[in-house]
Amino acid sequence: MNLSLRVRVTLTAIAVLLVVLPITGLTVKAVFDAQAERSLDSLLTGRAQLAQQLARQNVAPGNLVRRVDADGVRVTLILRNGRQLGAPPIDPGETVRQVKATLQAGQQTKGATLLLSADTGLLADASTRLRNVLLISGGLAILITALALVIGMRFALAPLDAMTGLARSIAAGRRGGRLQPSRADTELGRTATAFDEMLDALEGAEGAARRSEDRMREFVADAAHELRTPVAGLQTAAETLIQLGPEASAAQREELELLLVRESRRAGTLVSDLLELSRIDAGLQLHLAPVDLRDLAEAQAARLRLVAPDVRVEIVGSATVTADADRLTQVFTNLVDNARQAGAHALRITVAPTGVRVEDDGPGVPPPVRDRIFARLVHGPDSKGAGLGLAIARGVARAHGGDLTVTNRPDGKPGAAFHLHLPPLAPPPTPP
Repeated sequence: MNLSLRVRVTLTAIAVLLVVLPITGLTVKAVFDAQAERSLDSLLTGRAQLAQQLARQNVAPGNLVRRVDADGVRVTLILRNGRQLGAPPIDPGETVRQVKATLQAGQQTKGATLLLSADTGLLADASTRLRNVLLISGGLAILITALALVIGMRFALAPLDAMTGLARSIAAGRRGGRLQPSRADTELGRTATAFDEMLDALEGAEGAARRSEDRMREFVADAAHELRTPVAGLQTAAETLIQLGPEASAAQREELELLLVRESRRAGTLVSDLLELSRIDAGLQLHLAPVDLRDLAEAQAARLRLVAPDVRVEIVGSATVTADADRLTQVFTNLVDNARQAGAHALRITVAPTGVRVEDDGPGVPPPVRDRIFARLVHGPDSKGAGLGLAIARGVARAHGGDLTVTNRPDGKPGAAFHLHLPPLAPPPTPP
């Protein structure tokens, strides 16, 4: 684990050569020795056959010896009368290969003995020289290969060095660097491309986390600012009650107690909304079941007749969707109360399988601020809330796989139309 990749590859290649070259050398030497032995046997056999052919042609013994003679071959011809022609005979041994033949034809050569001898020491010398050449060339090959690997690995591993340098620069805090390989269809090219994609994802996630952190800081600051008002009201009312003491009139005490209740309720509502937003951010746990949207709309109309009898409500259509009834009731309540607080005197709730549209005859929402009103802690000048209702409503809608948007009324009249988009009712499972 302590060796670098360059050293590992170099040592591995040298180790492979140390195994392959000896095996190759031994194989070459064995093949050479066997081929040399066969060649020598073929030479002696061929000379003996040539002698038999010359004898059949009745060639004179001296001429036969001269024609059979060859480089490396010692020829001895012993006639029937004991006369010897050619080289003196030698005894066969470890270094002498000998072929003995009796000539079958010729007036003078019939019955003569032909001795063909070859010195195998020449083959041994050639084999030794071949072995030495293989050893020297193998050693040079290993040395040259090692030097070539040391130099070549610098170029071969340059992309990995670039990748390492880029990783270290990113670890040091420098962003934006990329490998940008010229070819992405090679192993290193694919690795570099994957490395760049990983950096894009990491830097994107880092940027998103930083933006989320900035939004969280801003949200916490705004929430603290919103809580400051009811807390200040509670503190003021409590201090006034303490200062007045028993001498306070019944009217003063009642007014201060109502202020305490109102401000504490306002603070409690804000805290509840903040907790609701945190649940939405963490992922709402929905209890899905078939929900009749018209029933929810009717319930809101009945509630509105009690809290605002002067507001007219019209309900059109009916549909059933798969949703969390309590969460949808929360969205309906927010949309209806939002329209009432905006000054609407008439509401039209249209129910369809794709969701609900709540139209009012209020002042409407200008296009430039239609997305902004769904942000957290954003409310209009006449709003009495903390600006969290629409953010919660949109969060609930998106948790259901839908959305909450606002447009102009489809009939062209003044007012706003909030669209609660919901997925349709899931079909029943098909029986097997």
